Amino acid sequence: MGKQFPASELKRDESLRVVDNRTGKEYTVPITHNSIPATFFKGIRAPAGPNDRPEDETERGLRVADKGFLNTAVIESSITYIDGDNGVLRYRGYPIEQLAARSSFLEVSYLLIYGALPGTSQLSHFTSEILLHGPIHSDAEGFFRAFRYDAHPMSMLTSAFAYLGSYYGEANPSLQGQDLFTKAAKGDAVALQNMDRQIFRLIGKATTLAAMAYRIRQGRDFVVPPTGMSYTESFLYQLDHLSPTDQLSEPHSYKPHPVLAKALDILFILHADHEMNASSTTVLQTGSSLPDPFSAVAAGCASLYGPLHGGANEAVIRMLVSIGSPKNVPAFLEAVKKRQKVLSGFGHRVYKTSDPRSFIIRQVADEVFADEYFVSRKLAPNVDFWSGLIYRAMGESQYCTENGKTVTQE
Repeated sequence: MGKQFPASELKRDESLRVVDNRTGKEYTVPITHNSIPATFFKGIRAPAGPNDRPEDETERGLRVADKGFLNTAVIESSITYIDGDNGVLRYRGYPIEQLAARSSFLEVSYLLIYGALPGTSQLSHFTSEILLHGPIHSDAEGFFRAFRYDAHPMSMLTSAFAYLGSYYGEANPSLQGQDLFTKAAKGDAVALQNMDRQIFRLIGKATTLAAMAYRIRQGRDFVVPPTGMSYTESFLYQLDHLSPTDQLSEPHSYKPHPVLAKALDILFILHADHEMNASSTTVLQTGSSLPDPFSAVAAGCASLYGPLHGGANEAVIRMLVSIGSPKNVPAFLEAVKKRQKVLSGFGHRVYKTSDPRSFIIRQVADEVFADEYFVSRKLAPNVDFWSGLIYRAMGESQYCTENGKTVTQE
């Protein structure tokens, strides 16, 4: 531990004094926003010692070891703020609770991307552009049918984003020049318009690609994104609408249940951003080599796939299914204590007290499971696994409104 000085003897100086005991030299490191530049330590050099390896490169300066990026700031951003000790999450200064209660996913997307909540006309334009960019080229059907029937949806989705990039040469710096998108930072109008188009395409087509991956596993034909529905309604429509070959009702009479559409919209908000998590870091690092944005997002999908990240709620469901019955819980927990089983869905790397999103998800789950369908089937949710159970319940019920009446597809 460093030597403690009385506060009365100290004059605040935004710097850090470091003494290299190998050489006796003293260094002053500037502190900015409670961080120090890791590159500064490159200047702290010493002759190689008797225990140093050539690989240590001691004479070239100190290196900072931080396996897992547990205490490394890689970028300065005003997008998201997390206080893990006190369970706080904010997007652009707005509490997540406020956004979940009052905003839509597309409104929050605009906030995250452009820095401010949109006005009425801005939101209308943004929403319209995203929904208009939902349809996919007809060749995509052959692409998806090339996968095995039991391929994992995330495997298909990862591949699909990379595939999507092959259609838009205008978004590829390798074809259009390395300053294609960097010019946007300088206010170039053409570059900004080009960047916006890729934003519309990525958000608009994401749900279409996800729905296609789902329907391949179901052995069902694809459906075209509908008109006149919200973003999450359109997604649920594409997932569950009966295709022309097995349709039992009039076209476009099917509309997803508003409770599920709202629940999914809130879930999308809660997962819209979370500082530099694994997938965001992957997208940023991949994008630093200037590929097209679709390839960068494909890399992020690959990172999101894992059970320690986006695949966590799937791991929870698999765990619950493996347990099978409440009577098996004690034995399962004993196996966890003996490290024979893995307990999924508990704890968080960042939140040390409580995850603020979990309280919102519980409220959403209460609304979803309050529906007569779930009450009659006694589908009571477990408090610790809200998001996974909501997704699972959506898949099991597939309930909707058709011609003004609530119906269930089972």
